[in-house]
Parts: sequence; structure tokens; C-alpha cells
Amino acid sequence: MATERNSVELVDADTVGLFARAALLAALMGAASYVSIPLPFSPVPVTLQVLVVYLAGLYLGPLWGGASVGLFLAAGAVGAPVFAEGKAGVGVLVGYTGGYLLGYLLGAVLVGLFVHRSLDRLRDPAETSLPVLVGSLVAALVLIYALGVVWFAHVQQVELAAAIGVAIVPFIPGDILKIVTAIAIAKRGVIDPV
Repeated sequence: MATERNSVELVDADTVGLFARAALLAALMGAASYVSIPLPFSPVPVTLQVLVVYLAGLYLGPLWGGASVGLFLAAGAVGAPVFAEGKAGVGVLVGYTGGYLLGYLLGAVLVGLFVHRSLDRLRDPAETSLPVLVGSLVAALVLIYALGVVWFAHVQQVELAAAIGVAIVPFIPGDILKIVTAIAIAKRGVIDPV
């Protein structure tokens, strides 16, 4: 009886590191959902998740930042209580906050594209100019808001103007603070770049 031996290519250390960081940021995004402040005039709660979306794009780039948010969304879809207020399941993805959740994925990719300007080469976000950082985070926020409010209006069956009033306007001050925080983290080099 002959035994066949094949060599196996190992995954390189950079890929393992990126995957580990993506998983860590996905877990952090799930934890950030528990910092949830309900608003009496809106069914959409305030969370810290957008801050983690920014960090995923800043530190992991478009590919791995998107993978991180995708991992978070997949975990929530299969039942891990990682969505706002400890919710889980596919119903949340198609519920009134589903547009925001899709926006998180696309927002992380957008930030990564602006900051890293490549799918495969990562830059140190601390070396990125302030206008590029601000522009990328604001663009991601506008994208998150646009997808979130359109889907919210559709699911809640309300006029777009009314949806903007309860699903965007109350969140602007906090989201500006999240942008400032993400830029401060990036510029201080709090997280080592990959």
C-alpha cells in the first residue's frame, strides 16, 4: 500500500494577522452594539457601531475592513446577539435598521478605499492627511445615512422627510463626535497598522 504525500501551502503571517484583526473588530462591533441608547422619538437607537466601522476601514482597508463588517453581519444573521440592543437574526437585516447595517459594510469599504487607495496595499492611517480622513469618514456616514433612511422609510412606510427627522437628524451630533474620535485614534497611532 503506497502513501501519497502532498505539500500544503501555509497561509502567510500577514493574512493571518489581517484575519485576526478583522475578527477582533467584528467582535468589537458586536460589543459596541451594547452601548445602545434608545431615543423616545425614534425606534433607531444610538450605538458606537459607526465608530468601529470607521476603524475597520482605517486600519484594515477596503477588503479586510469589509470582511470584518461582513463577519459581524453574518454572526448576527445566524443568531449571535450582536445587533443593537442585543438583537439577532435575519429579521434584523431586513427590519427597519437593515439599511444602516448594509451601510456599515459599504461604509467600511469606502473608508478603506479613500485612505488606502488600494485593495491589497495598506497604509498607516496616521500618515493620511486630515482632509482625506475627514472626507472619507463623512462620505461613509452619508452613505450609511442614505441607505439607512431610505430602507427605514420603506419598512416603516413613512415619508422620506419624516424618516430623516427621526432616523438621521438626532444622530448627527453623536456621529460628528465619532468622526472626531476615529480621526484622533488614527492620528495618534493608537492601533498599530498592519
